[in-house]
This record gives sequence, structure tokens and C-alpha cells, in this order.
Amino acid sequence: MNIGEIARRAGVSRSTVSYALSGKRTVSEATRRRIQDVIDELDYRPNAAARALAEGRTRTIGLVIPPATARLTHMQLDFVASVVEAAARSDLDVLLSPSGGDHERSFERLLSGRRVDGVILMEIRVKDARVDRLLREDLPFVGIGHTAGDHRMSWIDVDYTTLIARCVHHLADLGHRAVALINRSPELVAAGYGPGLRAAEGFAAAVAERGIAGFEYACGDDTAAGRAVVRRIHAEHPEVTAAVTLNEAALPGIQQALEDAGVRVPGGFSITGVAAQRWAEDFRPPLTAADVPAQQMGAQAVELLVERIAAPDAPPRHILLTPPVSLRASTAPAPSLAESTQARVSGSGGSTAPNGR
Repeated sequence: MNIGEIARRAGVSRSTVSYALSGKRTVSEATRRRIQDVIDELDYRPNAAARALAEGRTRTIGLVIPPATARLTHMQLDFVASVVEAAARSDLDVLLSPSGGDHERSFERLLSGRRVDGVILMEIRVKDARVDRLLREDLPFVGIGHTAGDHRMSWIDVDYTTLIARCVHHLADLGHRAVALINRSPELVAAGYGPGLRAAEGFAAAVAERGIAGFEYACGDDTAAGRAVVRRIHAEHPEVTAAVTLNEAALPGIQQALEDAGVRVPGGFSITGVAAQRWAEDFRPPLTAADVPAQQMGAQAVELLVERIAAPDAPPRHILLTPPVSLRASTAPAPSLAESTQARVSGSGGSTAPNGR
């Protein structure tokens, strides 16, 4: 239950409910009583953080998304939707603002004008100038993602290092001796994009531990790049029988390229990785993957920000999520060298559960 629902049932505006709760402006006795009756009926009890926000300045939070690509991926859109939905439950508006490149002025206007009570940052680099800028501005903020070794900010993130390593161990357990990592775009990785760098670290550590060959490929966030990277892998390393990826936007192209080459998944080639559940389930066959809980992360980011606004001097909180690898149908035992060519054409299904590493 939130202020918006109380306003609807009482037949008044949200601001009127806010004024009645905070006492910042005079509300007629009849209106106040009508609002109170609804509150009593619904047993509405605003918590301390909500009360602090009711006494704030704008009741608006900023959601900052760097224009890393020409369009947002589905996972990014899931984060945006979850933040907006969670903010609405707290009776907050969301101001969407890009940053990076030609969009720095938008980010600066967001801060210098004090148009918001706090900020949520997405797509964070391991060294991120926006984090330093927000710390200097002394504006409450939270990251979906985190910088390297900076404990001055609150954040929620996915443990890409561990999850990509688990995917490699799963493939190694199935007998694959040469695997590829399909990472995010060269521009993002070069810019220090956190998930991309941490995925590469987890991949390198896991292939070294298992004594198998590993090859990393950067890949743009689109279908064409997905097709191109599969062609490169087959041309440069035909011994590769499986791939791990965190590039969900490239998955349709990866699937198309494998189909065009007559390579059957999972009989001739296995693929796994980290992706939003929607992408994993749309892949054919459905992708064995650690499903990124975007809705949960967006909601928790809003909760963290509300806490920061209410108590800016409280110690920062850090939430690192490690969702399980959901076993689907895109991984299977590696084909032997003798049957590799035939397996890539005919294929066969089946897979086993990842280990608990």
C-alpha cells in the first residue's frame, strides 16, 4: 500500500495525502479525516524511511544510464522497469538521465540543479568518474554494479566472476576441453565495464584451474555481432566445442550463426552463461544460464537509495548476488574428436547439473 492508493481511495491528490501526513501544509479537517479513515481502514503504517522522504525536497530520484550502445538491451530495460515500479510503490517519481560522451551535460544538470533527492547508477565501470562526481556533490546514490575497491558507496551487483567460472566448470565436467568466452563489446571492455572485466577474470581462473583451453572474444551488443563472433571462433579455433557468454543481446545472432553452419546445440556445440531469464528461455534450445534477477535488483536498489536519503550518514551497504545456474537444454557432453564433425550436423540433447563450485 502506498500514498498513491490512499489518494485514489480518498478521492484526493497524492500531494494532499503527503501534506496531511507530513503537516507541511494545511489540509481541511474534512479532507484530513477522509484520508485518515482510509489509512485506518488499510492499516497503513509508513516506515521511518518513507516518513523521511515525505519531508524531502522533490520526491524524485534519478536513474542514470550511460548510452553504452545505440539502444538498451532487454536486461537494461528490465532494470529500468523494476526501478520505476519499485519507486512507484514508494510514491516516488523517476527522472531518467543518460551520461557519458555527448550526454555529460544531462548528468551535470541532474546534479547541479538538485532536481532529485538521490540517484541510482547503472552500468558502472571499475573506475567510474560519475561515482567520484556524486561523492563530491554529497548527493545520496546507489549503484547497480560497483567500482573496484570503493567502499564509500552502496551497491547491489551480480557476482559475474563466480558465475562465469561456474559455467566453465560445468562445461569442463561435461568433457569440453576448449571453450570460448563471448564478452561484451570491445568499447565497453576497454572502458573498464565491471561485468565484462569480472567475467574475464572468472573465465581465465576457471580454464586455468581445469587445465583446458580458453579463448576470449569481445562482441558487440547486437545480432550481427553475435553472428560474426561465432564465425570467428569457428575459423580461428575449430577445436572449440562450447562457449560461455554474458552478452544477451548477441544471443539471437549466435543462434543464427550456429544454425547457418549446420551446428546443432547442444550435440555439436554447447553454450551457457549469464543472462536475463527471458533471453535464456527464448534461446533455442533454452539456455543453461545463471538468470540475472533484474526485478529483484532494481527493487533493492530503490530500497537502498531510500535508506541513504533517510540516513545519509549510515554505513554503505553492499549486496552481491550469486543466483544458481539454471539447467536447461543448451549444454551436453562434448563430442569426441572422431565424432565431432558428425555431431555438429546431427546433434543430440541432454545435460547434467553444474557442480557447486
